[in-house]
Amino acid sequence: MAYRFFAPPPARAATGRAAQVYQQMRDDFPGPAPTFHALSVAPDIMAAAWALMRESLLASDDGPASESGSRVDREVVAAVVSRANGCRFCTDAHVTLLHALGEHELAETIARGGSPPQPGRAELARWAAASRHPRATGWAGRYDPRLTGTLLAFHFINRVVSALLAPDLLPAGLQRSSAVRAAGGRLLARRLRAPVVPGRGLALLDDSGERPPAWARRDPVGAAWVALRDAAARGGDLLGELARHTVTATVRWEDGGHPADPVAWVGDLVRDLPAGERVGARIALLAAFAPEAITAGDTGLWRLTHPSDADLVRLVAYGAVTATEHVARALDPAPALTHVHDADREEPSCAEPS
Repeated sequence: MAYRFFAPPPARAATGRAAQVYQQMRDDFPGPAPTFHALSVAPDIMAAAWALMRESLLASDDGPASESGSRVDREVVAAVVSRANGCRFCTDAHVTLLHALGEHELAETIARGGSPPQPGRAELARWAAASRHPRATGWAGRYDPRLTGTLLAFHFINRVVSALLAPDLLPAGLQRSSAVRAAGGRLLARRLRAPVVPGRGLALLDDSGERPPAWARRDPVGAAWVALRDAAARGGDLLGELARHTVTATVRWEDGGHPADPVAWVGDLVRDLPAGERVGARIALLAAFAPEAITAGDTGLWRLTHPSDADLVRLVAYGAVTATEHVARALDPAPALTHVHDADREEPSCAEPS
C-alpha cells in the first residue's frame, strides 16, 4: 500500500494506545487497514476513528435487523458514502466486503453507481448518498445508531484516506475488476463470520463526560463519535483564528460541494489570509472538500513550520471532521458545540458565495 506523504511506523513498533488499537484490529478486522496505520502517529485520533468504525460497522448484531441494522445494510452505507465522496479506495474495499457477505449482485450494482434492487436498501442508499449535501437535500437522520455511526465514520475516513493514501488497493487498480473483488470477498468471508463484541472499542477512549448525541440513544457508537469529533477538532489549534473561521464557514456555505477546480477554488478562499495562515487553511479546506487534491507542494510548505507527521495528520483530520460534523448537525439540529472555538460559533458577515 502506498502512502502519499509519509511512511507510518510499522505496527510492531507501536506502544501504548496505538498498540492497543492494533491488537483490537487483529482480533476484529478482516483485512489490511492502512487508514489506521496512517493515523497511528496521532494515537488519540487513531483510537477514536477505530472505535467509531468498530462500534458502528463491525460490532455484531445484538438485536433484530430493524433495530441494529444488518451488517449488509451497514456495508451498503459505507460503500455508498464512499462513492458519494469520491473515495475509490474505500468504495472498492466495501464493495469487496459485500462480496464477502455473499451479496454479489448488490456489490456490483453499488460499484456501478446503481440503486439496490430491494426497496428498503434502495432507500437506504439514497439516504447515504444525500448526506454529502445535507442542507441542499433536506437530509436528516432516520436510521438506527449503527447505520448512522457508519455513515459518519466513513465521511471522516474517506477524507483521511483520499488525503493520505494512494487510491488503489492493488497494483494497476486490479481491485476495480469485478472478478478480483469477488475473489477477494471469498478470501475474507470466513473472517466476517467471527463475532465482534459491541463496546470493546470504548476501552481505548478517554471519558469526556459529555452526553452522547440523541441519535445514538444508548448505543456505544455515540461515545465513539464524541471522542472522534473532539480529538480531530483539536487539530484546529494548529491554525490561527481567522484560518479556522475560514474553514468552518466554508463548510457551512458549500454544503459538501465538489469544486470543479479545487486548486483555483481553494486559492481564492485563502488569498486574503495572513501569509503564515494560508498553507494550513489550504490543506484543511482541501481535506474537507477535495482531499485527493492535496499535493506534495502543499505538505512541503506546511512542514517548513510543522515538520512532524503527527501535525500533518492532525490538520487533515481537522478538515475531515469539520466536514463530517456538518453532516452530524443535521441529525441533531442544536447539538452541544463546546469543542468549537468561540470565534467559529457565529456565521460570517459576508454574503455566501453563489
